[in-house]
Amino acid sequence: MARRTIIETIDLTKIYGMGDARVAALDGVSIHIETGEFVAIMGPSGSGKSTLMNILGCLSRPTGGRYILDGEDVSDLDKVQLAAIRNRKIGYIFQSYNLLPRTTALQNVMLPLQYDRIKERTAEKRVALAAKMLKKVGLAERIQHQPQELSGGQQQRVAIARALINDPVLIMADEPTGNLDSKSGDEIMNLLHELHQQGATIVMVTHDPEIASYTQRTIHLRDGKIEKIVHNGANEHKRAEKRSEK
Repeated sequence: MARRTIIETIDLTKIYGMGDARVAALDGVSIHIETGEFVAIMGPSGSGKSTLMNILGCLSRPTGGRYILDGEDVSDLDKVQLAAIRNRKIGYIFQSYNLLPRTTALQNVMLPLQYDRIKERTAEKRVALAAKMLKKVGLAERIQHQPQELSGGQQQRVAIARALINDPVLIMADEPTGNLDSKSGDEIMNLLHELHQQGATIVMVTHDPEIASYTQRTIHLRDGKIEKIVHNGANEHKRAEKRSEK
């Protein structure tokens, strides 16, 4: 399958404040990510990685520069237009799972379908699709469980299933193992690696070099600029899989 560009940023800037209080959270960031890539974004506190993540995820707009997502320039879209892009093209995985309490795993996974105005599905099709996604992440037997009845790793699997349900062109993972112990974290990263092997395009923010080693390359930010880009090698995930077997 021919690759195409999913993410292209050109001299991206984000300025907060005014006058002497102006702070450049991003200062001329240009990146290029194609279909099927698994990329990590790292950097110390204040480096701009969260700001970049929010712009790439269409949660905020840049002050300057351009952001082209899947061939569409989204740099100047308003909040309503960005929300439509998010629901149609992006699946989110959050550190804190962001699941609705007292709501089953199946219902949590179905939530994005309620806002899909393009593919109107019957209730039966929505249930079947959500059950399929939960099976894909290894939770076929837990579809009627509520978040408080699931472990942290299982809750994150529900969140991953929810991120996949609209068949997004891009998965954004924000510290997806941040609330998990090392064993559960390795299991989640192995799952993300499997999804990547199946063709998913994933961009992940992490502070952990070991977690970043699952990806193909890591973009290091410092002071709002790209400091360096490290290529992790095709077999880095094998070291992580060995860790999970300990």
